[in-house]
Amino acid sequence: MSIPSKVLLLCWRDTGHPQGGGSERYLERVGTELASRGVGVTLLTARYPGSGQQEYRDGLRIIRAGGRLGVYPSALAIIAAGRLGMGPLAGFDPDLVVDTQNGVPFFATTISGAPTVVLVHHCHREQWPVAGRLLGYVGWFIESRLSPWVHRRNRYVTVSRPSARELAELGVDPERITVIHNGIDPVPADLLAPPTPSTDSPSTARLCVLSRLVPHKQVEHALDVVDDLRHTRDDVHLDVIGGGWWDDRLRAYARELGVDDYVTFHGHVDERRKHELLAAADVHLMPSRKEGWGLAVIEAAQHGVPTVGYRSSVGLAESITTGETGLLVDGPDEFISATRKLVDDPAAARRLGDNARRKAAGYSWSSTADGFAALCAANTMPARSAANQSR
Repeated sequence: MSIPSKVLLLCWRDTGHPQGGGSERYLERVGTELASRGVGVTLLTARYPGSGQQEYRDGLRIIRAGGRLGVYPSALAIIAAGRLGMGPLAGFDPDLVVDTQNGVPFFATTISGAPTVVLVHHCHREQWPVAGRLLGYVGWFIESRLSPWVHRRNRYVTVSRPSARELAELGVDPERITVIHNGIDPVPADLLAPPTPSTDSPSTARLCVLSRLVPHKQVEHALDVVDDLRHTRDDVHLDVIGGGWWDDRLRAYARELGVDDYVTFHGHVDERRKHELLAAADVHLMPSRKEGWGLAVIEAAQHGVPTVGYRSSVGLAESITTGETGLLVDGPDEFISATRKLVDDPAAARRLGDNARRKAAGYSWSSTADGFAALCAANTMPARSAANQSR
């Protein structure tokens, strides 16, 4: 199988961004895997405080321009200048452009001469209201109407079958949608062994949330779980792993509930510390309103930790096999009761966790990159051949 020699990745953030998350990690890990296979990969993304305009990391060349909204016109201007032999993309003639649609795409297909693949983790219908009434309306119009029309001939990639169904509901031809699941990084070797159940008196029931701290992640629901459980047991603790601009609101809510002593906000942590906290947990909570897949579900599963999440979040219906690797519920009350069920029945939690660990073993970034490489080859070679024939 032939793969392209040069690929341009577009994303509004990278993993170094203070608000970077799972979707950014997916794109970068695919990029580094392709780079390790000899592909020249450039990532065009936004600037943020303390970032450089250019950086080389793990085989990727990263170019940053513009901010939260300015990255979109800036990226198009850089692509256009590159085609004219100017700017940071001068001399970089990509065989394929991957346009990441985090609500709205870059619409690179209107500027770039290369084939475009649109990467969508999930649709944002439920999240747009957070942006305000006007911006939310415009954003949803772009995502649900304009983008499917502009990209009506382009290939789409998404990370789960439920997300693929959402795209089809927006009018994207299902034949043009490819599902390529997230991969997973290996656990540090010395943290691989599952903990030995204690034969002493019951230890503290440890819950954890691994998430960006933003409104649609609904971490408040995890705090509600702690508030409920602490009335019947004082041996419960919640570790909140991750940071974000909603952090202060969540801390204030914890104080309002009176659960300060039962919760630790760890903020951003390094990979090792993240795995240490996950390994110490009994149950992972993911009350997010919307997920394309739920990478944190699989990261918790690597440690034999089951997840409780919402069925309505869409992507979790695939990353969690409910009743086998975790529990999917339909509302806040069920979220609390499902967590209580696992906390009160450690054997049931361990059974789900063991199944989750086996499921997690089936994912790797190498396999994800294999899927992307096959997609790249299928979408670049015909275009290149046609171009060669026209010369």
